[in-house]
Amino acid sequence: MKWAEITALHPSRFVLVEAIKACSNNNVRQLEDMAVIQDYDDPQEAWSGYKKLHKLHPNRELYVFHTSRRDVEVVEEFFSGVRQPFLILTP
Repeated sequence: MKWAEITALHPSRFVLVEAIKACSNNNVRQLEDMAVIQDYDDPQEAWSGYKKLHKLHPNRELYVFHTSRRDVEVVEEFFSGVRQPFLILTP
């Protein structure tokens, strides 16, 4: 399913999707075809659904988006080595 179809079927919703067809270009992941797994009102519920499914199937390419987005390009970031804990200070 294309993103335009998803936004028409699930307006103003958070959607958990699986990439069916995707490609990478200049560290940007372009999702060409997706399957909607679930839609949600609450972003925390959407992320909870993502975490549960990702834990069961870590090789599936899953994302959470809000359907107000115009497009669904994802910037790829690659980590190497051991990630160090960090501290965020807020005023």
